[in-house]
Amino acid sequence: MRSFYHFMMKFRDTEKHAEERQLAEWMFQDHDFPKQSKSYDEISRYLEWNMPFTGALQVFDRMWETYIVEEIE
Repeated sequence: MRSFYHFMMKFRDTEKHAEERQLAEWMFQDHDFPKQSKSYDEISRYLEWNMPFTGALQVFDRMWETYIVEEIE
């Protein structure tokens, strides 16, 4: 199972999914983001303390569900 960061990188260059692209780009630019993490709690706490934009936590929650489905199943 790859990390959440690596899962999100596929959204950086997409024309669709503007919020997902925004989160992925921020994750890429933030050198302190836990890039190897597979932990919901760790990433969620990081986003709560370093909120990149309004609604980022909602985007994260939505993408976490997709991440779990695509990476585990």
